Amino acid sequence: MKRISLLNTAHNQLRDILHPGDIAIDATVGNGHDTVFLAEQIAPSGHVYGFDIQQAAIDKTLEKFRQTELQDCLTLIHASHATMETKIPVHLHGKIKAIMFNLGYLPGGDKSVITLSDSTLTALAIAARILAGSGIITLLAYPGHQGGDMETDQVKHWCERLDTQQFEINTIYSAEPKDTAPRLFVIRKRC
Repeated sequence: MKRISLLNTAHNQLRDILHPGDIAIDATVGNGHDTVFLAEQIAPSGHVYGFDIQQAAIDKTLEKFRQTELQDCLTLIHASHATMETKIPVHLHGKIKAIMFNLGYLPGGDKSVITLSDSTLTALAIAARILAGSGIITLLAYPGHQGGDMETDQVKHWCERLDTQQFEINTIYSAEPKDTAPRLFVIRKRC
């Protein structure tokens, strides 16, 4: 099986539904690549909220935005994605078109600082509640690093428990569908 880019696949899924004026969340800003992608889709009248627990990630993302004309579309929040419900304005709950997660550690950063199952599952539950009808959650998971196997497995089980009347769930693998392979969970909220 030919290897595919899960990040490009996630972007393609979201490119089809995001439009200027929409609201999106990058639950794990990392180096800012997804954050910029989201802003490009929703600009000039939409807004992206980005979360990360590491100040280095916030700084890198802000620097990336300084090289664009998209700063007015961005709010960065130095906090866990598990705080989405309280950090996103209440009047936007139910109006979020896309929420991206890219789990693991900050590329180029401290590999001992990783996303954790408990906060990720809390954030996913919140994301499912505040997502708009026809909105999409994309979640890239990486088994194979310390803590990644357990987090990926718990995300998989969380997805399996979702009400299929409310959500459509697809799992896409980068290559062979093995337990150790990175995967993209695409969660669509039905209208």
